[in-house]
Amino acid sequence: MTLQVAGRVNRISVSPTLAIMMEADRRKALGIDVVDLSLGEPDFPTPVHVKRGAINAIERDFTKYTATGGMPLLREAICAWHASQFGSSYSPDECIVSAGGKHAIFNAIQALVEEGDEVVIPVPYWVSYPDIVRCAGGRVVMVHTPASDGFCLRAEQVEATLGSRTKLVIVNSPNNPAGTIIPRREFERIYEVCSRRGVWLLSDECYSHFVYDGAEPYSVGKIPGSKPYVIVAGSLSKTFAMTGWRIGYALAPQPLVQAMVKLQSQSTSSPCTISQYAALDAMRGNMEAITTMLEQYNRRRTCTVEGLRAIPGITCTAPDGTFYAFPDVTAHLHRRSRTHPTGPGHFENTAELARQLLESEHVAVVPGEAFGAPGHLRLSYATSHDRIEEGLMRMARFLRSPESQS
Repeated sequence: MTLQVAGRVNRISVSPTLAIMMEADRRKALGIDVVDLSLGEPDFPTPVHVKRGAINAIERDFTKYTATGGMPLLREAICAWHASQFGSSYSPDECIVSAGGKHAIFNAIQALVEEGDEVVIPVPYWVSYPDIVRCAGGRVVMVHTPASDGFCLRAEQVEATLGSRTKLVIVNSPNNPAGTIIPRREFERIYEVCSRRGVWLLSDECYSHFVYDGAEPYSVGKIPGSKPYVIVAGSLSKTFAMTGWRIGYALAPQPLVQAMVKLQSQSTSSPCTISQYAALDAMRGNMEAITTMLEQYNRRRTCTVEGLRAIPGITCTAPDGTFYAFPDVTAHLHRRSRTHPTGPGHFENTAELARQLLESEHVAVVPGEAFGAPGHLRLSYATSHDRIEEGLMRMARFLRSPESQS
């Protein structure tokens, strides 16, 4: 019998970032020295007090199922933490805990979007947004933000895109991959457009605390009266260096949270109990580790951006937040090597450039096509200063080599 998978699976693809990570890991397993600048994963350890929370839970045999939507104590702690950090006012029945921020976003979209509903996604976008929408049967409507404006989404762009079938607008600030922060007043205008048109606004706050140059974390969930139109998706993965713990959350109106809990009850059930206890200590503990990480990221940002700008043909704007640089490498595309017209040095797009960079210099980066932004690469500087410098040196050598010159 020939296997025929469901149509909803054929509508989506494997995450490009995870595919690159797997290829980098395969090469590392062969003993190759790969400089991995592809994955958005902090290289810092999980804070000690968070790890201690998990160890204590194990020692006290807190290893059973919890409530499907997360332990009541954790939901209460998340709401209290969000209030202290952003000035919001959510209650535990307006909170769901999921297996990572991606899971929270997936649940929200599955609970809201029906066949043919439109979801507005700014470009460049996090790789998973379009596929999650398509899996739900929704139609993706792209809003292209210009590089000349720092890839910043504007309220007038959102309003011009809304139609009779628009169900949801997704906003990610700071943005992955470009690192753009939407100015507070602009974010408020976007909310005003959505609320006036009766459209949901999903705000992905995954990188909320990694902002530079005096910027402060911001949440649209603090706007008075915004609850009926806003979904806040958050994650402990980046903020507390807890990627493998798989804890995220969403804050939303109680009826939507109940629908997400119902969906979660028939998919994953409750998140990992041990991870929830670790998350409880993260929410209740100090934020010193975040301050330390941000200081390191800021130094790495400078190193990465300056190193990229030193490579002829590359332009790079310093990101406002996150731990990614998003350089424009258009000048290096559509070249043909003198000796190998279809071999090394022949870059039809950034996907080909990234492939050859990994093969030739063993440097892993993510091509801009994965984010809807051809001509760019995403480099993560969530790794050590030495590895960043090594990766940039190899990248410069690769792009300056005779085989890469037209």
